[in-house]
Amino acid sequence: MAIRDIFSVNRKKQKGSFNATKEKDFPEDLMTKCPECRKIHVTKAVEQNLKVCPNCQHHLKLTAQERVAIFLDEGSFTSLDDHLQTTNPLGFPAYVEKIEVDKKKTGLNEAVLTGIGTLKDEQVVVAIMDSHFRMGSMGSVVGEKITRAIEKATELGVPFIIFTASGGARMQEGVLSLMQMAKTSVALSRHSAMGLLYISILTHPTTGGVSASFASVGDFNIAEPQALIGFAGRRVIEQTVREKLPDDFQTAEFLLAHGQLDAIFHRHEMRDKVATIVKLHRKEEAAHV
Repeated sequence: MAIRDIFSVNRKKQKGSFNATKEKDFPEDLMTKCPECRKIHVTKAVEQNLKVCPNCQHHLKLTAQERVAIFLDEGSFTSLDDHLQTTNPLGFPAYVEKIEVDKKKTGLNEAVLTGIGTLKDEQVVVAIMDSHFRMGSMGSVVGEKITRAIEKATELGVPFIIFTASGGARMQEGVLSLMQMAKTSVALSRHSAMGLLYISILTHPTTGGVSASFASVGDFNIAEPQALIGFAGRRVIEQTVREKLPDDFQTAEFLLAHGQLDAIFHRHEMRDKVATIVKLHRKEEAAHV
């Protein structure tokens, strides 16, 4: 056996033993690395901080279920339209199989969770998009669930609140996906015509057809800090306009400075501040009766 082969065998043994020790002593879910500042924190501490990095305040992604737990009154949420199922209208290869994988991974039937609940004792209808499911992309079922949730809010005469997180329209459903932009917008127009409140809360990321439709037409458009919000990608825009874009382009802070958002709320204060808006709107309605 050559000398270099001996060293190669030793390296493999060392590598194997190190991995075994690491796997045994340091479970993957024990620590969380912040994608922004790269600091490593105990996962439990990050979760107790509502998945906000204790070091740099970066807002990590939440699941739809986690958002319900920290935003609505405990035990008040009842989901809607969980029976709706995605099909494969264009015969896209392996599309249904991928949907099934995401169902098992997230516990959702699609990339949005909708339902009725209370926010500090005020009844609301919510829709919460989840980027862990097909990157929150908008297909026919996503559009249908959001539309039905808006119509339920209109029927009950209560505010509609949506948390957006999306890569845009779902390419596997082609033009059927794009149709959801118009469908949801019409439902919101009817909701508005009844004098009812619509609050859009944009989280990281909100892009494509979602940002170009229901995400941007709230009575209040609110975002979490540093959320990526835009339509086309940065590189595509730079190549089109042939200009270098600002470093903070398409961030929530950039949009707020240019009048495209009404406010940016830290996750720790989101529940209280949105509840205040809902209560003020209710008092305003009562004053006009």
